[in-house]
Amino acid sequence: MPRLPGTRLVLSVCLALAVASCSRGSAAALDTERVPGPAVDVPPGARTTEVAILAGGCFWGVQGVYQHVNGVTSAVSGYAGGDERTAEYEMVGTGRTGHAESVRIVFDPRIVTYGRLLQIFFSVAHDPTELNRQGPDQGPQYRSALFPTSADQSRVAKAYIQQLNDAKVFGTPIVTTVEEGREFYRAEAYHQDFLERNPSHPYIVVNDLPKVAALKRSFADFYRSKPALAGSFD
Repeated sequence: MPRLPGTRLVLSVCLALAVASCSRGSAAALDTERVPGPAVDVPPGARTTEVAILAGGCFWGVQGVYQHVNGVTSAVSGYAGGDERTAEYEMVGTGRTGHAESVRIVFDPRIVTYGRLLQIFFSVAHDPTELNRQGPDQGPQYRSALFPTSADQSRVAKAYIQQLNDAKVFGTPIVTTVEEGREFYRAEAYHQDFLERNPSHPYIVVNDLPKVAALKRSFADFYRSKPALAGSFD
């Protein structure tokens, strides 16, 4: 994403990145119909609340996608993979902290399962074949990663990646990592709900609104028009 000096945006940089991204295409351009659901999933049981943490490039768009998924009660942007002392935007942006820009999702597994969230992740939210980058954003902080919050999630994530790779769904191998035992740290307030607050921002228009549109088109049964904003229920 464009680097932000404090909370101010540099429009010229945003426009340049938007043009660059447009020339490369986006994950939303994938034929989402060809990404099958997981053969193995976490059964909902009696739980009404579960947490998923994932990373798929700039957290603005990933957060924006999951805020429109029915059954999601909160989607918060933040950092995972590194230490608490380095969980700060400018430090993470160096690419040397171990963190990835991530989103913590609180959801009701009776409505949307962890496996369904992963299907959305692999088909709509980002391109899982891009190593340490997404669109115009480059560096390990933009890597594709899953941070399981339970043994069941870890098992399902690994099985699903294997399933999609065996089926050669993407033509090239998925580079998504499964990183266990990592803490999540909430990002700065000016990053939260960025897509909803800035729908005409050039970066959002080019990179992220097409992902929300793809969600609505390909997962109509799980799409909600009213977003679950960060911290609304969490």
